[in-house]
Amino acid sequence: MASGRRQKTIVVGAGPVGALAALYAAGRGNDVEVYELRGDLRDSSTVPLNFTKSINLALSERGINSMRKANAPGLLDAVLNDTIPMHGRMIHGKKHGKLFEEAQLYDAQGRFIRAADRAGLNKRLLDELNSMPNVKFFFHHKLVGADFKRNLAWFEVRSSSNSKETKEIEVSFDFLIGADGAHSAVRYHLMKYTRMSYHQEYIDTLWCEFHIPPLAPSDPNYSKYDGFALSPNHLHIWPGGSFMFIAIPSLDKSFTCTLFLPESRFSELDADHGALVPFFEKNFPGVVPDLISDSNLRTQYRENPHLPLISIKCSPYHYSSSAVILGDAAHAMVPFYGQGMNAGLEDVRVLYDVLDEHSVSSRASPEEVTVARGEALAAYSKTRHEDAATINDLALRNYEEMRDKVRSPVYLFRKMIEEKLSVWFPGVGIKTQYSRISFGNERYSDVRRAVSWQGKVLLGMINVVAIGGIASVALSMRIWLGGHPVRTSVGRDIKWLGAWIASTGDAIGRR
Repeated sequence: MASGRRQKTIVVGAGPVGALAALYAAGRGNDVEVYELRGDLRDSSTVPLNFTKSINLALSERGINSMRKANAPGLLDAVLNDTIPMHGRMIHGKKHGKLFEEAQLYDAQGRFIRAADRAGLNKRLLDELNSMPNVKFFFHHKLVGADFKRNLAWFEVRSSSNSKETKEIEVSFDFLIGADGAHSAVRYHLMKYTRMSYHQEYIDTLWCEFHIPPLAPSDPNYSKYDGFALSPNHLHIWPGGSFMFIAIPSLDKSFTCTLFLPESRFSELDADHGALVPFFEKNFPGVVPDLISDSNLRTQYRENPHLPLISIKCSPYHYSSSAVILGDAAHAMVPFYGQGMNAGLEDVRVLYDVLDEHSVSSRASPEEVTVARGEALAAYSKTRHEDAATINDLALRNYEEMRDKVRSPVYLFRKMIEEKLSVWFPGVGIKTQYSRISFGNERYSDVRRAVSWQGKVLLGMINVVAIGGIASVALSMRIWLGGHPVRTSVGRDIKWLGAWIASTGDAIGRR
């Protein structure tokens, strides 16, 4: 936002969302300071807050587009070069005693998502920021207080992660962006200044990470996938009905895997140490011992934490002209649509689109700049909340699809119909929900409305086809029986059929 002096923007949180927000702010000439609770996230010794590598990222169009518009030449190409294309899901199972793999493309037009390493993506963004003269980093800084009326923040500073010595500093700002995750300190302090509605839910599922190593060159299957144990261009799923196991490729030719399981089932496995391998053999055929040895599976299960999955909704996302929260701080979601990070990166793009729309002349007074920024933040909170709440809900629903419905003939039939119609009749606008979410940039809430309309259209088409078939049979029977004058009965039947279809269409339109 333009003004007579350089705006000071501070960003709390140096993850991918915070780093991109800092990049957007710095690109607009702001003096930017980035504060991070942990050490430098580019340092391999920095321990993640959840003490694990975390679920691999699925980078799709929304995240890509947000980096594309960051006005950072070379950034996007560097990021994409460190990703692996995933063209679809690979469903694993066993039929008649034999293992099988069944590929399901994500998109009828060949579009794909990308497997990305969180640490690698974060490093690229931080390196880009590091090259900018108007950006400063402050690691080992914990936000402990904020006054959003006087635009002051207080941080507890440690010299290192292991240091017990601390001091407190006061930092002034014009604008504060909170991108500090699901357990956001910025959100906590923001709640003291705005009437924020807040909903937090832990779903009845925990997750545990596993690792499939690359194949050794001496392995007879090494050449099949160039050292990968599975196809590297798919997201692999072993659906279990109420649980699932997934595997996502990594650049080092390993796979980062995740077991999603109800808490009660984890408790059962914890209580019976001998049950783990049989559980995998029964429910995730081909994983043990082909991909992970028995002993390695037990070790990973024992040593890797069993972590919860949280879903958070809140509103509004801002206070006055002073502060705003983005990403998981505003709308943490379960990972089953692969949109958590993508939605967070899109937050940044949408926020700065709105700020740019409300920008004022460089001759404007500081008061005019502040008023304009406040109007922009109010507009952002109002519009973005609807979209964030929508993808939050869709992510919860997609868990059922991944763990169970991917094997359903009804699900596969509808997916096939939607994909065929999108290819044969592109002008009609029929697309799968997944394609709209992952390969486009239309608002999440608009996607929900479009898919709802689309479902009504498909239902109407099915009704018409079914009625047409019944009417044809009825007409044929009358002609064959010769019980009525054919022309009169055909005319009456057609008239009745037309009226029925019209009334059905009206009813569908009202649903």
